[in-house]
Amino acid sequence: MTRTNLSRRGLLSAAAGLGISIGFMGQAARADGGSGRRKMVTVIARGAMDGLSASPPVGDPDYAGLRGRIAIPADRALKLDGTFALHPALAGVHGLALKGQARIAPAIASPDRARSHFEAQDVLESGAAVVYGTSSGFLNRALEAMPAGEIEALSVGATAPLILRGKVQTGSWSPGGAGEGSPRLPGILGDLYADDPLLGPALAKGLQTEAMAAMAMKDSPSQGPAAMAGGGGVQGLVRQGQAAARGIGTTVAGFMRQQDGPQMVAISVDGWDTHANQGAAEGQLANRLLYLDALLMGLHDGLAADWKDTVVVVATEFGRTARINGTGGTDHGTGSTAFLLGGGLKPGGIIGDWPTLKASALFEGRDTRPTLDLRGLFKGVLVDHMGLDRKALDATVFPDSAGVAPVTGLV
Repeated sequence: MTRTNLSRRGLLSAAAGLGISIGFMGQAARADGGSGRRKMVTVIARGAMDGLSASPPVGDPDYAGLRGRIAIPADRALKLDGTFALHPALAGVHGLALKGQARIAPAIASPDRARSHFEAQDVLESGAAVVYGTSSGFLNRALEAMPAGEIEALSVGATAPLILRGKVQTGSWSPGGAGEGSPRLPGILGDLYADDPLLGPALAKGLQTEAMAAMAMKDSPSQGPAAMAGGGGVQGLVRQGQAAARGIGTTVAGFMRQQDGPQMVAISVDGWDTHANQGAAEGQLANRLLYLDALLMGLHDGLAADWKDTVVVVATEFGRTARINGTGGTDHGTGSTAFLLGGGLKPGGIIGDWPTLKASALFEGRDTRPTLDLRGLFKGVLVDHMGLDRKALDATVFPDSAGVAPVTGLV
């Protein structure tokens, strides 16, 4: 057979035409039952999600005055306890919370205090205490540290996020684009790189991921033109976005339920930088929360019986200012809210301590003061749910973090 000289860049371009996303990240992970059926999904809300609107402390006496016209009205907020509620767009999450399957950490932050998206996202995803402290992601290092061998992992999005980059090769799936290009191309590429020690396994991994996606989407009721029909205008676009988000959630769940499917998944959701016209119970932020709620409920519904073995963490790089700004929005802040969801959560109230919104309690006089280190929340999930060793967490997964205790007893 004549072997055409196709560069690595050419391979990536050709694979992209098939809807395949290939990541060159070292040796392939083994699906050898390292953590059994247990699954973990991390959703990164990129752009700094406003925790004071996502989980409004409507019972805090200073909340309404600081927020002005973007305060979530107490009579529309979805009550959790005497202080906290959820934004009305998070109706699905609220239903899970009432069943003990969703909890909030309302004053949480990474170690970064620079209020820069790029730096804070780097610290969140790398798991280091300082910006650019390591070039790999903490979930990839967690895969290395699995006590009974590595497990499969998947990132969802156009590019693999830092959180899953590292020595362990992980799959990646970018929704859309499947079925394009020549149907003969996968076979041609497979022949070309059958003997290549790097490109051959990477292509096979990509093709396997795409095949799994096709199987998962086949069983997803949220896919297709009928699900996307939402009418005209802004509300029609919002409904289409919700349908797409639910479809992504159910498809990812389909991946995870397959015999050799990933047990660890990272999903990025953009669009949380609400400097102007943020809105309150309705508006820009509300629409983004509707998307997030649909995504999470797609995961919940798609996982079905496997939901009891799954933990979902929703985190953001930092929060937003406690006070409304002059353009009806909020600026870069510090503490925000993380969500913890799953069928096996232990019942309980908020995770961490609430510092209140008194002027004297605000961080640097402007932000929600963080009382919980985000690394501690992830450590707790990785220890209790995924079975990681505490020493590996303190030294390798989150370097030099022995002083940050895991938040245990959540699962």
